[in-house]
Amino acid sequence: MKIQIINGPNLNLLGLREPSIYGSEGFDSYISQLRDLYSILEIDYYQSNVEGELINKLHEVGFSYDGIIINAGGYTHTSVAIADAIAAIKTPVIEVHISNIYAREEFRHVSLTGKNCKGVLTGFGLDGYRLAIESLLKAN
Repeated sequence: MKIQIINGPNLNLLGLREPSIYGSEGFDSYISQLRDLYSILEIDYYQSNVEGELINKLHEVGFSYDGIIINAGGYTHTSVAIADAIAAIKTPVIEVHISNIYAREEFRHVSLTGKNCKGVLTGFGLDGYRLAIESLLKAN
């Protein structure tokens, strides 16, 4: 089973950026833990701060992978283009947010991308990615 994790803008700074909201662990160490925990899976990771690059990655893997986990960061609340890309592909997508977007600023309460996803996990910290993998495993 092949799973693609896609992280959007500013998530390259996990572990450094606002640790009171996003925690103190960087994603590189976390992805290693996920790969160890799910050694039977092929888990690929991609991060970009550029909207078009995220769309290109969705198009690239959206017909050949078994699942996609996306944290589109701030684009979640603004990008019709990413929402359209998710709707256009065949691979099921699960949206993850490290913080609880509903406990934050009001503009974060709206997810343009979530409506095109199989499900949305918000507020479970980095563990949301593991929960998303579990969901994809149960679906297959």
